[in-house]
Amino acid sequence: MEAFEITVQPTPNPNALKFILNRDVRTDGKVSFKSPSDCKEVELAAALFDLRGVDQIHFFQNVITVSKFSFEDWENLAPTIETTVENMIEDHDPNFKVFNPEEERRSGLSPEMQKIEEILDKRIRPGLQGDGGDMVVNEYKDNVLIVKYQGACGTCPSSTSGTLEAIRSILRDEFNPDIEVYIAPEV
Repeated sequence: MEAFEITVQPTPNPNALKFILNRDVRTDGKVSFKSPSDCKEVELAAALFDLRGVDQIHFFQNVITVSKFSFEDWENLAPTIETTVENMIEDHDPNFKVFNPEEERRSGLSPEMQKIEEILDKRIRPGLQGDGGDMVVNEYKDNVLIVKYQGACGTCPSSTSGTLEAIRSILRDEFNPDIEVYIAPEV
């Protein structure tokens, strides 16, 4: 097996870094962990949550995006994350199973919502996922779309301005010129 390699890249969110590995951490789809209780079955993610300052973790293909609380600096946290990943990657199964409510949700969507999801999958999500995040659609009613960001996008300053405007513009061009897009409030 080839030697393990890890590269660290910034994201547009100053509180999130991407750790790019030369092997998969998630072979099928993506998954975000927002708390240690979300990932009890995934030892690598649980170990990352044990590190002081880790707020959220997002696995996508060969990328682990870690979002931190603002009180912790990357100078101390990033090397600790790299060491943790390096120590645990050999025992990590990238085919781990998690309940995916998104598959179930999408199967029952209206034709309008399926079209919106198709546009977002093609035009928006690749960029968000490339920056270590993602988004889900919460609701579409009376030309108003409510979205929620995941991973690094959830705390990124540009998610409430430039990114949101890009989503709105693309959906107006390709779906409905009267659509409005808003971010779901945190609960």
